[in-house]
Amino acid sequence: MTQYQDARPKHPMPFTRLEVCVLGLNDQGLHVLLGKREAQPYQGHWALPGGVLRIDLDEDLEGGARRVMHERLALELPFMRQLVAVGGKHRDHDRSPWALSVVYRALVWQTAVQPLAGKRLSDLAWRGVEDAVTDTKLAFDHRELVALAVERTRQEVADLELPVGFLPRAFTLGELQSICERILGRALDKSSFRRKLSDRGLVHPIEGEKRGGANRPAQLFELSR
Repeated sequence: MTQYQDARPKHPMPFTRLEVCVLGLNDQGLHVLLGKREAQPYQGHWALPGGVLRIDLDEDLEGGARRVMHERLALELPFMRQLVAVGGKHRDHDRSPWALSVVYRALVWQTAVQPLAGKRLSDLAWRGVEDAVTDTKLAFDHRELVALAVERTRQEVADLELPVGFLPRAFTLGELQSICERILGRALDKSSFRRKLSDRGLVHPIEGEKRGGANRPAQLFELSR
């Protein structure tokens, strides 16, 4: 039997990092979770939590990102999606001749998670996104990555791609509008907002479920599947 050798050229794998932009929502608005780096490069600077892709441990990119979040933050992040991939010869030239960062975005209620500073991080802090996107001392290009995550999230909300990670199972229309306003950082017209929800069939009432208030009880809704 003839033996065929693989004649394809072998290419070295670029130095690949997995970064996660964790956006948290609270009553004051949208925040981003940053970690203080323990080691060079950018020792002592705030940055997005992240780590190196391990081909001996990671089945795929998302699995690697989830492993890194467990190691760095002791968190499981259910609502995570890939945001962008950036790379080049000069991205991390001190450690590799060619580096790649695959960036994920996660959406959480701040009060629903309790991150702990783990591997290679000396501290963690929630930072208001308006402050973070103007902080030129953030490590690497993470200021630009935070800005992209915020822009993408706000555009989705403006287009009524509702942010599942920020929504409880059941909510009133007033609560939904308040969540969207906190993400956007601006007020929305009540009539227009509700008309768009109805026209697109994005939510539907939960039969028999209402939430009591000072006046009449408010109908509870959930996302349409």
